[in-house]
Amino acid sequence: QVRLVESGGGLVQTGGSLRLSCVVSGFNMDNYRMGWFRQAPGRERDFVAGINWRGSFTYYTDSVQGRFSISRDNAKNSVYLQMNNLKPEDTAVYYCGAIGGFGYMKNAAAYDFWGQGTQVTVSS
Repeated sequence: QVRLVESGGGLVQTGGSLRLSCVVSGFNMDNYRMGWFRQAPGRERDFVAGINWRGSFTYYTDSVQGRFSISRDNAKNSVYLQMNNLKPEDTAVYYCGAIGGFGYMKNAAAYDFWGQGTQVTVSS
């Protein structure tokens, strides 16, 4: 059974930090690129960050560049999102996803598996 379980969300003040974790099971994460997306109320699920199979390449949406950092540990079947200098506009449910093949990483529809999400709320 495929599972992706996110954790690490919570309530933080502007300028604070959080580290999200996503632990996967039921498939070989080595064969998948991984991504983090977020969805605020009334909005679509938007790409935040992505990482390739070995972690040698990372990708970020412009609004988080320099503040967020994605990493992975294939031995632990885990992917992480370190979020620093958080802003109220970062408030959303954050989802971990796995994309096989060579689909476009910023396209949520291209992902094969998703977690249930973790809420991040940044107060002003």
